[in-house]
Amino acid sequence: MANNKTIETTQSVNDFLNLVADENKRADGYHLLEIMQNQTGLEARMWGPSIIGFGSYHYKYASGHEGDAPLVGFSPRKDAISLYTALDPAKRDDLLQRLGKHKAGKGCIYIKKLSDVNLDVLMEMIDESVSFSRSQDVSSQ
Repeated sequence: MANNKTIETTQSVNDFLNLVADENKRADGYHLLEIMQNQTGLEARMWGPSIIGFGSYHYKYASGHEGDAPLVGFSPRKDAISLYTALDPAKRDDLLQRLGKHKAGKGCIYIKKLSDVNLDVLMEMIDESVSFSRSQDVSSQ
């Protein structure tokens, strides 16, 4: 079975954010860092070369593939800021409708800038992601 590419590293979160070329995206990254740390009470860690994650949980798919992932995270990428959340499917659509301007994939939410979204809804999504991810953690079951 293939190894996971995105694993927790010892890379510095601040060093990574300082390398973000776009100053607005860098500022949003630091703001998201503060929001997610305050909301989760967890220390930020780098996951792979470009994801800032908070906490972790162990997952196992029906296919047998398993690994660890952050409870919630983000990455200030060139085109958009990627938000990594695991939302309860019963709550996901409502949260996304209230979030503000975004695009959504299966596991990621993409925003251009923080000012495009409702920060209260974002904090609700962070709480939901932490709670839902912890409920899916197979290492505690």
